[in-house]
Amino acid sequence: MSGPTIQKVAIAGFGAIGGVVAEHLDPKFHGGIDGLELAAVSARDVKRAEAAVAGFAHPVPVLPLARLGGAADIVVECAPAAVLRDIAEPALVAGRTLIVLSCGALLDNFDLVDLARRHGGRILVPTGALLALDAVQAAAVGDISRVHMITRKPPNGLAGAPYLSAQNICLDNIREPLKIFEGSARQAAQGFPANLNVAAALSLAGIGPERTMVEIWADPTLSRNMHRIEVDADSASFSMSIANVPSENPRTGRITALSVIAYLRKVYAPVRVG
Repeated sequence: MSGPTIQKVAIAGFGAIGGVVAEHLDPKFHGGIDGLELAAVSARDVKRAEAAVAGFAHPVPVLPLARLGGAADIVVECAPAAVLRDIAEPALVAGRTLIVLSCGALLDNFDLVDLARRHGGRILVPTGALLALDAVQAAAVGDISRVHMITRKPPNGLAGAPYLSAQNICLDNIREPLKIFEGSARQAAQGFPANLNVAAALSLAGIGPERTMVEIWADPTLSRNMHRIEVDADSASFSMSIANVPSENPRTGRITALSVIAYLRKVYAPVRVG
C-alpha cells in the first residue's frame, strides 16, 4: 500500500512561532510530520533565516511572502497582522490552504473568505493559545446567549498595543492588577492586534466578534498569559481557563506554535480527535 501524497508547507514568519513549526517539519529535529515537508519560509531578517535553515536536514529557500503560495500546498501564517493580506491573497488565489494565526486581522479582511471560496482555497484557524473551541462550535449549532472572555497578562505581554497608546495608558510601573479594556472581540482585536488573536478565534467559533465580550487586565503579579472563557447556551453552560507559558516573545504563549503542529499532524492522521 502506498503512503500519503506529500504536501508541501511554507511558513510566513520565522520568529517564536514559525521557527518552532519549521523545526517540527524537518526530520532532523523532531522526526518530521507524516505526509508533510517544509518547502519554504519567509522572514523579515532574511540572512538570519537563511543561516537557521542551513542547519536543517533539508534546507529550504527564504522567499518573499507573495511567493509562498506558489511554493507550497499549505501556507502557515505566523507573521505580524499588518501583512496578512500580503500572505493570504496570493495563496488563496492559487487555491492553497492557509492556516491563520493573526485571526484578529482576519476579522477586518473577511473578504478573504470570498476569495478562498472563488478559487478553491481554504482558511483554517487553529486553537492557538486558547482551548475548547470545539465545545464553543458545538454550542453554536444551537443557541448561545453569552460568551465572555477575561484575559490577564503580565504588562510586557501587552506592550506595543495600539489601544494603550491611543488611551495614554502606561503599564511600566503598575503594582496591582489593572483592567485596561472592556468591549467586543472586534474592538479587542483592533486595539491589541498582536496580543488578542484568541478573542478573534473565540468569536469566529461562537457568536461573532460583536457579541463576544472581552475584558483585558494587565497583572504584574503574573508570569503567564491567562484566559478564562464563560459560555451560556441552550445546550450547556461552561467555563474554561488556561494559563500559558510565554514564548521568547512575551505576547505569545508557547502553546500557540504547538497548536499549529498538532493541527498539521491531523492532515494525514489515521485517527483525529477534535
